[in-house]
Amino acid sequence: MARHLTLAACQTGPIARSAGRREIVDRLVHLLEEAASQGASLAVFPELALTTFFPRWLIEDEAEIDGFYEDAFPNAATRPLTEAARKLRIGFALGYGEIAQGDGRRRRYNTMALVGDDGEVLGRYRKMHVPGSEEPEEGTTVHLERRYFEPGDLGFPVFDYRGTRVGLALCNDRRWPETYRMLMLGGAEVALIGYNTPLLLDEAPALAHLRMFHNHLPMQAGAYQNTLWVAGCAKAGLEEGQALIGGSCIVAPTGEIAAQAMSVGDEVVVHRADLDLIDTCRRVNFDFDRYRRPAAYRMISERAGPV
Repeated sequence: MARHLTLAACQTGPIARSAGRREIVDRLVHLLEEAASQGASLAVFPELALTTFFPRWLIEDEAEIDGFYEDAFPNAATRPLTEAARKLRIGFALGYGEIAQGDGRRRRYNTMALVGDDGEVLGRYRKMHVPGSEEPEEGTTVHLERRYFEPGDLGFPVFDYRGTRVGLALCNDRRWPETYRMLMLGGAEVALIGYNTPLLLDEAPALAHLRMFHNHLPMQAGAYQNTLWVAGCAKAGLEEGQALIGGSCIVAPTGEIAAQAMSVGDEVVVHRADLDLIDTCRRVNFDFDRYRRPAAYRMISERAGPV
């Protein structure tokens, strides 16, 4: 029997620094409703979908910084999203700033939660490849993620959703081949990725014309080389003076872009993913069981721990 999973990338336009959670969550619920109306059963939202991209600023006030994070998910402000998932029978992945307790202290992570179509959280991923710096650097686009987030401590977990194995990643993770390989070795068939990516970098203005190309290139290569479906979702548009690229897309295990957003605003992109195509691509090009001994790789990665 053929296996399919209809995926949606729920791209958002810019989110103002002054926007409240209720306003933002209402937008996300509307996008989820649109995805469900087009037949999607699993959606992905952007990285830091509940706030503006606050790491573009040097913020000293700890109370103000805390306002960009969630100390629980779902909470009272975000519960309309999980309730909508249950009502619409659609799962979703959502990026947000997380405050957690660990080793006796408060920790801050750039996190993505996977929610099932019953509205329950199936699991979380915490961003591993945290870019930027802790302090502004002269001649460099201000990007202070390392000031506000520490690297994730959950590895690259893979979760079961309606009989499909689903992994998560965030923004800079998509540029690293290890991300897709670890997800594939964990049995992932689908990778959901959220991102916030500047259109221009002060340190590399000559490469501005390649920003969208370099956005899609690693997702297409990761999908092809690891025989995965990849759904990448942007927060896009001119946000608080900074232009963010869009290009939200759904990529097949062949490496082809099956569907892509055309705007830099709120937009839903949907595609019915043929999961059997994964097996076809593995037989043709990447028979891992025959050539790469994935069981041995898993053993090595387990001994090494999270990368």
